[in-house]
Amino acid sequence: MVDVNGVRLHIAEQGSGPLVVLLHGFPESWHSWQHQFGPLADAGFRVVAPDQRGYGRSDHPEDVDAYTILHLVGDVVGLIHALGEEKAYVVGHDWGAPVAWHTALLRPDLVLGVAGLSVPPPFRGTQPPLATMAKRFDGRFYWNYFSRPGVADVELGKDPRTTLRKIFFWGSGDSPDAGTGKQPLVDPERGWLATMPDPEVLPDWFTEEDLDALTESFSKGFTGALNWYRNLDRNWELTAAWHGAVVTPRALYVYGDRDVVPAFPGTPELIAKLPDLMPHLWRAPLKLTGCGHWTQQERPHEVNEALIDFLRA
Repeated sequence: MVDVNGVRLHIAEQGSGPLVVLLHGFPESWHSWQHQFGPLADAGFRVVAPDQRGYGRSDHPEDVDAYTILHLVGDVVGLIHALGEEKAYVVGHDWGAPVAWHTALLRPDLVLGVAGLSVPPPFRGTQPPLATMAKRFDGRFYWNYFSRPGVADVELGKDPRTTLRKIFFWGSGDSPDAGTGKQPLVDPERGWLATMPDPEVLPDWFTEEDLDALTESFSKGFTGALNWYRNLDRNWELTAAWHGAVVTPRALYVYGDRDVVPAFPGTPELIAKLPDLMPHLWRAPLKLTGCGHWTQQERPHEVNEALIDFLRA
């Protein structure tokens, strides 16, 4: 447990050497990086993965306003210093990727290199994201559903194990909808989980023990995690000063060709332009064939190889 930025964060740690901070996404925990600890530590790095605020054994502030991107970046900055380091490599997946990208954007002096999995670097749009998606999808996009106070909290929290089993299968490369470009829309009458298949057998990369650990990490419910989504428009307001700015530290982007996120509106075009938009993109975006959303869990060997090459470079 580490005290940073007004909250206590639970961390997992292994190895010694330059610090690598691994930031999980939704709905996950530090455990999503289990396949990265050993290889990165063996490669000569000190690997630390927190349960981010609102998740797992870390603090879950009650105030929705305590989950802005500035708070989340502040946690990473505070963690780096609390661990006795001056700089770090920062790697994020899903929601952890925007936190990693924004840490590099706001505090490039602390970031030796930044890598994002699934979610590409942030380029601030001209309109607030929740309003934009509400207009495009008639309020049915899952961001908008998550932003409604108390609604998704109840649905997801009713049976956390089933919720997580469904979401992880739905978002994986094993899902029937994977790679189709189908957007994550919510049935206004039945909720988000109603249309998701419930697999009888889990994919090979996601065991019952993994599901046990994940379910335990949501014993306090989903509200803290959902509060991240409830700040999307506020984040847009708070980052106005960085409109048009680019991430300047050396960067790596990895995604799966069956991941729903890179198919979000405008994202394929952004990914295609990244080599021109990012001044220090280490290589062209790495696309993993057959991989869904859970990048480092579905394709641990490819992700580890890419990360180690990037960190050593």
